[in-house]
Amino acid sequence: MRPRQNGFSLIELLIVVAIILIIAAISIPNLLRSRMAANEASAVGSLRTINTACIAYSTTFGGFPSVLSNLGTSGGASSTSADLIDNVLASGAKTGYTFTYTAGAAAGGVIPVYTLTASPIVAGQTGQRYFFTDESAVIRFNISALATASDAPLQ
Repeated sequence: MRPRQNGFSLIELLIVVAIILIIAAISIPNLLRSRMAANEASAVGSLRTINTACIAYSTTFGGFPSVLSNLGTSGGASSTSADLIDNVLASGAKTGYTFTYTAGAAAGGVIPVYTLTASPIVAGQTGQRYFFTDESAVIRFNISALATASDAPLQ
């Protein structure tokens, strides 16, 4: 009689590997959707932060900043380095989104309006929706194209 061998047969190991692959195939798309949702939530939060920083900047320096980097930090607080947002956000890219700040035309040396858009770096991978806000602080979104002032607001 042959002694009984301990361990698993090749068939048993292949079945276990197949089950693991099936579970991975089911869970990876859900993980990617969760990551996109988290990136979108972060983008909305960043837009709110920038809106608040723009209002604080306007109150302090009279008018909105000419560029997004003016809200960041690079030493003491001044009109070109207000120390209101972190430098990552002031650079214009964070958590899979690109932020584009556009200052309005100056009137009497003061910038009275601005627009701000957030676009996914890779649409469908880092985010699905595009966002827009301006000095009204209402955040709007569009699913398929760059958001504008005429798009639906977030609820």
